[in-house]
Amino acid sequence: MTAAIRSEFRKFLSTRMWWILALGMFAYLAFIGLVMAFSFAQASSMSQQDLAEAAESGAVLPLGVDAAKMAYSVTSPLGYVFPLIIGSLLFTNEFRHKTITPTLLVEPRRTLLVVAKLIVAAIFGLAIGLLATLGTVAGAAPILSLLGDGAYLGSGAVWQLLGWSVVVMAIWTILGVSIGGLLTNQVAAIIVIIGFTQFIEPIARVVASAVDWLEGIGAYLPGAAADAVLGTSFFGTMAEGDMLPRWAGVLVLAVYIAIFAVGSRLITLRRDIG
Repeated sequence: MTAAIRSEFRKFLSTRMWWILALGMFAYLAFIGLVMAFSFAQASSMSQQDLAEAAESGAVLPLGVDAAKMAYSVTSPLGYVFPLIIGSLLFTNEFRHKTITPTLLVEPRRTLLVVAKLIVAAIFGLAIGLLATLGTVAGAAPILSLLGDGAYLGSGAVWQLLGWSVVVMAIWTILGVSIGGLLTNQVAAIIVIIGFTQFIEPIARVVASAVDWLEGIGAYLPGAAADAVLGTSFFGTMAEGDMLPRWAGVLVLAVYIAIFAVGSRLITLRRDIG
């Protein structure tokens, strides 16, 4: 197992696409954090009358530590496309560069190969999660400090949120590996991930929050489960329904990972690969 994990690390780090995506993720989340912090900082400068009128209209205007937590919470809901794609590369690179055959010759135990990739994704995902969270904080904290009520980086609640943000992004990386193992074509996997994260799931979550009998189902979508693990929901600003408990969010994401991982083993790696 140790040799398989070491091999997976070596292969993955030898490619350039992952760090290009990682740098893009950092820049994107820094920009998103800046924009969100600026919007919340503007709210903090509103008069009490304007705040009261906004509350009456149903608008959510977080202030103080709540504004800081909401700004820092965008890492997963707006950035999870990146760890999913990066994780998928652990499998799709093998098929794109035709290295899957020598990989299986070196490690013919295919279940162990899947497990090794998942472990590497978990370890590497923590680094990706740390980088993503740092990007959001780097963009949001200065604006909150200069124009808002403060960055609240001394708050225990904020640090708890940031810690869970790292964990959630690591989970997305693991899920990306499982998806890549089932959708082995790299272009197809990237298109499916982008389509789901940027269009299908956001629309589904908004629709589910607007339709009473769909509200419970929406909580089990991957992004909603990740918000439950995080402990807060950026989509809550759009009146989304109640979140699952944190343990239930972890369980839901684990089920998604298991489904795709088992599919990778029983469908992709069951057939002969030449």
